[in-house]
Amino acid sequence: MINSMTGFGRTEAQTPDGQLQIEIRSVNHRYLDVQFKLPEGFRALEQALRDIVAARLKRGKVDVSLSIRRRPDQPVTTHINVEQARQVIGQLEELAAMLQAPAAISPAVILRMPGVVEEEQIEPETMFPAVTDALVNAIDQLAETRAREGARIHTMIDGRCADVLTLADGVRVRLPAVLTEIRGRLEQKVESLNAQIDPDRLEQELAIIAQKLDVSEELDRLDAHVDEVRNALAADEPVGRRLDFLMQELNREANTLGSKSADTETTQAAVDLKVVIEQMREQVQNVE
Repeated sequence: MINSMTGFGRTEAQTPDGQLQIEIRSVNHRYLDVQFKLPEGFRALEQALRDIVAARLKRGKVDVSLSIRRRPDQPVTTHINVEQARQVIGQLEELAAMLQAPAAISPAVILRMPGVVEEEQIEPETMFPAVTDALVNAIDQLAETRAREGARIHTMIDGRCADVLTLADGVRVRLPAVLTEIRGRLEQKVESLNAQIDPDRLEQELAIIAQKLDVSEELDRLDAHVDEVRNALAADEPVGRRLDFLMQELNREANTLGSKSADTETTQAAVDLKVVIEQMREQVQNVE
């Protein structure tokens, strides 16, 4: 069963350091492109988390967001970054020297400057097991949504495959009548010219025309491509690229059918085929 590349997963977990939350969402993409949004200090875990995602997902633009909220009852240890405070004071003194009557530099102002007061950081290594468990759970949820969407796409594509076969059969059944009409038009043209035409020559010309207009091979290839599409839909592996290639092949046969058409009904069938194939192609763009 095929999977969509669109999905969403979210999970939360309580840890001794606080509550962590992971959100993962994906949309269609030609390859697997994973982007992480991690708290400060957690970049060291990115590659390990990336490997977990790559083991489960093969295609799609995937965004993973990790956030951590400390427990309200957990005391937060802070300390003053003295070096940062010295730099801030120096900058404030340079600014004060430009003023005629500067106000005194307040310690409260210095403490509010970014980087002066630092909170004790959560050690990423201690939270790694909880983060990986949460990530796996979020991926499971994402996979479920991708599978549900994939089932919908599967039904749609299979239905359009049936439409392709119906249109191809209609053209196949009409082929003898088309050739008969061509023969009639050619005989009428000969009669209108009041010319004597060798019957054998006429048959040769009709045979040449019939060969040029014969679309049996195109119709057979349409049937074969539909079989391949249905085989891909039943495969237990990512088949998005394979389906995309098959859509190109189907469209090529529909174009050839239209170029060889000798009557309006066949031309309309070729147009209808291209519409159906385009509907499938749009859906295939979102298949993993």
